Amino acid sequence: MSKFNYEEIADFFIALSNKYENLITNLKLQKMMYYVQSWYYTVFNEKLFDKNFEAWVHGPVIPDLYHEYKGFKWKPIDKDVGEEKIKNIKSRLSDEENDILNQVIKEYFGMSAYELERLTHAEEPWKKARLGKEHDEPSDEIIKYKWIKNYYSQFLGN
Repeated sequence: MSKFNYEEIADFFIALSNKYENLITNLKLQKMMYYVQSWYYTVFNEKLFDKNFEAWVHGPVIPDLYHEYKGFKWKPIDKDVGEEKIKNIKSRLSDEENDILNQVIKEYFGMSAYELERLTHAEEPWKKARLGKEHDEPSDEIIKYKWIKNYYSQFLGN
């Protein structure tokens, strides 16, 4: 059982981008969703939201989320999500969970979509799911959570 549905967390990141005027594209949104889910799962051994990521050409993707915002193409997502969404999500998390969320924001949110794509391409979970595929070959291969936890655990220092 996860704490949120994926749309709530996507709206959280869109609200954050609106608040700080740090524009977010569909590509960047996908990568932020991937990193928050990956770190949350690695630390708490449960999903923040109940969705899998597929290893697409441009990195990890939640297909349903992609299709929701594909009309924006490479342009920033223009959606009026108020600041109350940020407060709502944070109020439903423990201090430790908020700490993980804040660390993900601090580490990744300032990066461009392209930087985040390159980062995911260098990491083991996406590479494992893409094994045997050409660099531009479409794929719906699922990035397994055991790969995510195994990879990110090495950075926790425990």
